[in-house]
Amino acid sequence: MTTEVRTQYEALLRQFGEGWMAGDAAKIGGVFSEDGVLVADPFSKPLRGRTEIEAYWKDIPYSQAEVSFRFGEVHSVGPWFGAEFKCTFRRRRTGEPVDVRGAIFCETKEGAITEMRMYYHRVVLDR
Repeated sequence: MTTEVRTQYEALLRQFGEGWMAGDAAKIGGVFSEDGVLVADPFSKPLRGRTEIEAYWKDIPYSQAEVSFRFGEVHSVGPWFGAEFKCTFRRRRTGEPVDVRGAIFCETKEGAITEMRMYYHRVVLDR
């Protein structure tokens, strides 16, 4: 993978993470192509298009506080890339701290994500 491609893929993940941390659904939607697909977990229905993707993320500020998102080394082959991630947050309603760890796999075209698949495990931590 060239440095330019790695930088491009890291920028997409960085924007995605910044959107999650800020509760900014439009920023998250901005990493996707207009007809992009998000499979938020292996058991959910694919969300198709920016409108559905942004609608999925719009409630973040109401349910998650103190969000922190980090990702590891990006691995890629052609237009596909993947990385491990860690996200922590506090549930607004209960105050419970939550730790989410998993992997994101993406396909890209023309600098945008055309499909993102997320696989993760979520744990409520002891207070």
